[in-house]
Formats: sequence, structure tokens, C-alpha cells
Amino acid sequence: MKLSFILSDRTNPYWNLALEEYLLWNVEEDECILYLWQNRHTVVIGINQNPWKEVHVKELERDGGFLARRMSGGGAVFHDLGNLNFTFLAREAAYDAGRQLDVIIRAVAAFGIRAERSGRNDILTGGKKFSGNAFFNSRGHRYHHGTLLLDVDMSNLSRYLNVSHDKLQSKGVDSVRSRVVNLRELAPEIAVDPLRHALVEAFGEICGGAPQPLPAERLNPVETGQYEDKYASWEWRLGRKLPFTAEYSRRFAWGDLTLQFCVEGGIIKDAAAYSDGMDTDFVKAAGNTLKGSVFSSSEIKTRLLALARATPVGQAMLNDIIGLVEEHNF
Repeated sequence: MKLSFILSDRTNPYWNLALEEYLLWNVEEDECILYLWQNRHTVVIGINQNPWKEVHVKELERDGGFLARRMSGGGAVFHDLGNLNFTFLAREAAYDAGRQLDVIIRAVAAFGIRAERSGRNDILTGGKKFSGNAFFNSRGHRYHHGTLLLDVDMSNLSRYLNVSHDKLQSKGVDSVRSRVVNLRELAPEIAVDPLRHALVEAFGEICGGAPQPLPAERLNPVETGQYEDKYASWEWRLGRKLPFTAEYSRRFAWGDLTLQFCVEGGIIKDAAAYSDGMDTDFVKAAGNTLKGSVFSSSEIKTRLLALARATPVGQAMLNDIIGLVEEHNF
């Protein structure tokens, strides 16, 4: 397998997410790319999240920060220059999430930090998270990206992120700051450049090759600029605030879910579904599916079950969503 790596020298989140998407669609067969990047003063939300609910948007923008939306699922995260982001990009045959997580674990071990996977998308040390991960898969192209907390200003996690009480309760903690740790607290000598070097080295050791810098001629600045325009746009980042007349929310084992409906004359004129769950396609399609439906739990259930036949969704997740609709019996 061909191993390539690229280090971004920019800290604008819209450029970095644009380069990530460009690499996603242009990674070669039998190649894995390790992309390392940093964002300055940014909150990044998952593809299906409601920014108005998850983020203190006005406060973030007043402080000169950025709100960005990624293509993968999961929850909102805060980035500053005390955080290093990584992305592994590959086609289906060269992609291995377990191996990629092992690269992270091997890299931090170089600084004397013992780490372990927790569930599908966290890496912990001493029971606290220093890396959250998310995943994207489309048309045989895949990426796995995540954060590495080195020396993040933890006060900004609670300043800009509106973490629900239900989410914190589900994780058995009483604050967002109590369950994360900066690696600098455990290894004072750790810094961004040495960690980048350790990651590239571990990438080669785990994947069995010698990683090479991605040649500059493989990048298309015009195409990447078009992606940057998308990520910076109001429509992509914030979308629209739905003037809803009904809202139903619940926290499940796989993530939270909010269904919003704008109803006129008993008909759903508009609908939106928001979630921080890692499985994104079904939730992403649910809003459009429900537009035009009669506002009744039985009709909504029928439409969601029809959607499930066309869009992959886990049975437990589908049962939870249907159960939420049936419970309110509207």
C-alpha cells in the first residue's frame, strides 16, 4: 500500500475542510493519506447538527471565531492551536479504522502516554478523552478524522458548546470539561511539531511502509477553492432556522435526535431532523421525506419505514426513532 502524508500550513477551517474533501475524492487506489491540520478558534459541528442548538453562535462570532460544519457525523468540537487534527483518507480496500486508531495510540506512546480505544470513536488515557473521532463513507471513498488535545483552552469548551444535560448524564459525568484531558498535562514536553513527526513515523510502522510527502502537483487549487467556498457559505454552515410548531427530542444510546415540524392546516409544510449520531444518512434524508405528510404519528411512521427500505439504518436506531414518534401519538 502506498502511504502519503500532507501537512497543512493554514489555520482557516474552511480551507482545511476543503483540502480534506479534495483529498477524499482524489486519493488513489491502494493509497492511504495521512493529513494533519489545525484550525484557529473554531467550533466544528457534525453534518446533521443544529448549530443554533449546539453552539453559542453569537458569542463565538463576537470573539472572532469560526463556525464550521464537516461532512461526517458526531457532535460539536472546539479547535484552537492547542489542538492537532488528523485525517486518514483511503479507498475501501485500503481503509482500516482499527489500524488507523493504532497509529494514534503508537504516536502518543512515544511520549510515554498509554492510550486505549473507547467505543467506536474515542481514544482515552486514564479514563479521560484526548481524541474524538468521526467517519465518512461515500461511493467507495472513506475518511476517518479526529482531534488530538495537546493544550486546548478548556474554558472555551463550555463557553461555546451547549452540551445538553442528557448527553452528560448518559456519559456519567456532570460537565464537559471533566471528561477530557490535554496531553500536555501528562507529557509536558509534547508539542505540535514533535507530535506531527511521531504520527508520520507511527503511520509507517503500523501500515508497513515509508510515508512520502504528497506531491504538490497532485493538488488542484481551483477545485479546492470551490470546496472552500462551500464550507464558508452561510447555507452550508448554518442553513436555516426552521419556524417550527412542534418539536420532539430524545437522547438515545447512539446519539441525540430532534425532530422539528412546521405545520399548517394539519400538513407538514417543512421538517428537519438533527442528530449528533455517527450514522448520518437516514437522519439527513428524514426532513425531506416528511414534507407534505399529514401531521400524524401513523403517517410519519409509514414514511420513515419507507425511507428505511431505501436508506440503510440500523434496526435499533430505527426502532428508537419510530418509538419517539409513536410515544407522542399526535
